[in-house]
Amino acid sequence: MQTNQFINALSESIAQNTFVKLSLGNYKGSEEGLKNIYIKRILIKREEKLNFTYRYKTRDITKNFTIEEGINLIQKALEEGFKVSTLFTNEFDLIWEQLNNQKITLRKINPTQKTQVSLDHDRSKKRLIETNAKAYLHELKITDAEGNVFKNAQDKYKQINHYVDILSSLIKEIPAENLKKVVDMGSGKGYLTFALYDYLTNVLALKPSVIGVEFRPDMVELCNSIAQNTGFDGLNFVEGTIENFDSTDTNILIALHACDTATDDAIYKGITAEADLIVVAPCCHKQIRREIEKNKASNELDFLTKYGIFLERQAEMVTDGIRAMILEYFGYKTKVFQFISDAHTPKNVLVVGIKGKVNPKKQVEILEKLKATKAYFGIDYHHLERLLALI
Repeated sequence: MQTNQFINALSESIAQNTFVKLSLGNYKGSEEGLKNIYIKRILIKREEKLNFTYRYKTRDITKNFTIEEGINLIQKALEEGFKVSTLFTNEFDLIWEQLNNQKITLRKINPTQKTQVSLDHDRSKKRLIETNAKAYLHELKITDAEGNVFKNAQDKYKQINHYVDILSSLIKEIPAENLKKVVDMGSGKGYLTFALYDYLTNVLALKPSVIGVEFRPDMVELCNSIAQNTGFDGLNFVEGTIENFDSTDTNILIALHACDTATDDAIYKGITAEADLIVVAPCCHKQIRREIEKNKASNELDFLTKYGIFLERQAEMVTDGIRAMILEYFGYKTKVFQFISDAHTPKNVLVVGIKGKVNPKKQVEILEKLKATKAYFGIDYHHLERLLALI
């Protein structure tokens, strides 16, 4: 009864144009990592929609639905794990709550917000990396001299903020006193390296040494020139490869889109440096794919591997799954989730390791699991386990 009353109040507030927003919290359902859902109204091509932001522990996912679809999804969410929901309107706020004894209560209170909410979907979004007075964004040709983002650089600017947003949630798990040396392996033109330095120094008020490692000398020269011109004294770019770089005392090690075993080289550097945070976005998984193709193991999944596209996907999952296992062997808490660079880049997997304590009992279990996994897929070795002398 109370749930129906709550949904009716929601529908009426939307129909009467008094709806402000709705939140769902205290999630106890089965979807891993989900914490909250936030709903607001927006206009897209003159059609009113309900915008859902699904907040997970490490990321947000945003989806738009018709009003009818949205209301149905809200009712379903109340039935499938959310224990608290608050409807905000111009006239009142209505709190729906399911207690420990499964009893549902409704509580009406004075409105938090009485003014009408704009439905403009294109209004400016608060970002961690703002464009005001950011000389490096101008020199990297992201903005003009006044801080306006160039039309052809909109995707790159969004990518920068998406990247920093992800890292910001991971950095919060590290004590501030440990954030002294950050290394970005394969930094390229430095877009993301500059943005991370900007965030660490100007948002978090830290003073780390940030190093970009890049094998192309022209890129190194360009990035060092921009860092010098913009007063980023703690940011430095060096010429070299991941394999040859000395990562001693590194606190955060990042390697985005390092090809094939270069990702293993980066993880190896992070583990041996006992880095607090290791973040890699692998690409190309040729080493394990060649192992699977060479040995052609007979198992329940071999009907898939006769198709090149499925073999490629299986090699990706097995490669990164083993990487996560090896990180856990060395005491790292791992996270693996989707990372979308920008509108024109394919989806990537982000493999994250946060330093914890080594568990000898778990190490034995991981080695057995690693051995069984290699035997199942017909893998003689994984490059990372060879680097770390696990075989």
